[in-house]
Amino acid sequence: MAEVFRNVCKESRRVFLLIRHMTEILISAGRYLLLTAMAGDLLVSLFLSLFYKGYSSLKMSISALGNPSSPVRIPFNIWMLIEGLLFLLALPAVYSKFHPVSGVVTVLLIIFIAVFAVGACIFTCFFSVNESRGVVTVQSKIHGIGSVTGFMIFLFVPVLAAILSFKAGDKATGVASIVSFILSLVFFSLFVMSDKDEFKDTVIANEGLWQRLNLVFMYLPLALAAVRFL
Repeated sequence: MAEVFRNVCKESRRVFLLIRHMTEILISAGRYLLLTAMAGDLLVSLFLSLFYKGYSSLKMSISALGNPSSPVRIPFNIWMLIEGLLFLLALPAVYSKFHPVSGVVTVLLIIFIAVFAVGACIFTCFFSVNESRGVVTVQSKIHGIGSVTGFMIFLFVPVLAAILSFKAGDKATGVASIVSFILSLVFFSLFVMSDKDEFKDTVIANEGLWQRLNLVFMYLPLALAAVRFL
């Protein structure tokens, strides 16, 4: 019995050391995981759009690349899964670096990033939109709920990044984060308005443009924080 107990303790210690080692690797790689996820969100969609005849990056949302009729549906959906996992794998680094600055704000930041990673990225992989907005399915409804929730939550990440930056004494990043929040809010509003009938054939109808600009300014504060602190 004593021998069994010693073996269990030995295996438990080995598992604990392995988990700790993996966590240390994730913490050291956190900056690159975050930057790859954010840059890839914009660059991969632009690259894949080259192989989708009739797709317009100005007029169509990023999610449209994954619709059932899309010739790039498979690589797009695989990338969205990878992107979501990259965000999630970066969370140990975010917690490690920012928790000493403010525990409460850091926990909120982690929750917001996780919700976006699952709702707007991983859900997109498994639940696609349809090419036409007039066609509504269970999959498209789940996608819509996950995507809207993810974007709405992530919209406030720049605010959290600003608070953490000011607390850490980095006023420049704090100010840039506030400006980014204001701009992302403007572009998100335009993105929401873009599919309304009253704005058809106007500059506001450029759904893809507003979504991408919204992402740029939502991501910018997190990218700055990753470069400066992670």
